[in-house]
Amino acid sequence: MQIAISSGDDRQKGLIRTIKRTSNLEAPIISLSGSHSGEIFSCRFDPTGQNIAACSADRSVSLWRTYPPNTNYGLLSNLHKAPILDLQWSLISPTLYTVSADQLLSMTDVTTGQRTRKIRAHRGIINALDRTLAGGAGVELVATGSDDGTVRIWEGGDEGNKQSVAVFDVGCPVTSVCWSMDGQNVYVGALDNEIHVYDLRKSEQVYTLSGHSDTPTSLSLSPNGSYLLSPSFSSQTIIHDVRPFSPSPSRIHRVLQGAPAGFENTLLKGAWSKDDGGGRVAVGGADRMVCIWDVESGRVLYKLPGHKGTVTSVDFHPKEPIILTGSKDGTMLLGELEPGVSV
Repeated sequence: MQIAISSGDDRQKGLIRTIKRTSNLEAPIISLSGSHSGEIFSCRFDPTGQNIAACSADRSVSLWRTYPPNTNYGLLSNLHKAPILDLQWSLISPTLYTVSADQLLSMTDVTTGQRTRKIRAHRGIINALDRTLAGGAGVELVATGSDDGTVRIWEGGDEGNKQSVAVFDVGCPVTSVCWSMDGQNVYVGALDNEIHVYDLRKSEQVYTLSGHSDTPTSLSLSPNGSYLLSPSFSSQTIIHDVRPFSPSPSRIHRVLQGAPAGFENTLLKGAWSKDDGGGRVAVGGADRMVCIWDVESGRVLYKLPGHKGTVTSVDFHPKEPIILTGSKDGTMLLGELEPGVSV
């Protein structure tokens, strides 16, 4: 791809700069806008990287193609009766899981746009969910975390039970949930500034991760399952070491600065790069930028502009060096990055 940066003056004709493209996106930066009238709380690539889903305060979910033409091919507006706060694509079926301030967990078939199941999952706002296949038996398990102070585990898919498989009573509002790589542990971020680790088989808390001076806003596991990324209201982002035998007693691997949380108590969602095996992490900020760090050195690699409001959610493409960002301004951006060095 070549971009001429001459100003029309014949003497400047030599100024043609070649930009090396690193992905199959139509352009290095693409705006996905026009579908949401409220802020975007979460946006994620599906496991193939071909599709994008976003959920919003306007109570709808939008579906987009990652590659040209970047059509907004679906708008699901009848799933919930309140803002939709988080979503996840199923790992095994064309299903989208969503949770909302209406206390429901919904499962939707994205091929038809029809809701296949709805579960009154909690007695408070549901802030977060995650899913895993690693529990065995080929059953997808979904964890939901709520303001009611509990984390509940559900069977995914159409056939699942209406009753929760397990309940963990954290004792204060839960902001974030994340499964371990093997599906045996659930990491839970809560209002007490701790990250609680629950063992599904023992049905009990096995340890906690400390270090935050304010509430963790999201949890994201590294591609190799060894590290846990958690931004917080204090504007400090911590990477914890969750390997069974950590060399550090505090389990704190890196402390990252550079993404201001702001004063709106937004549950900012961070992410790990996947094309290079987790060499980079990203968190959006109240400065309307996305901050991307190199994990090994802890230094800031990029501060990416483009949004007109707080960047609430980020995700990395599963195969290519592409970052997806969603904002309070109701829009998403797709951005192409330099390829990472595999770790």
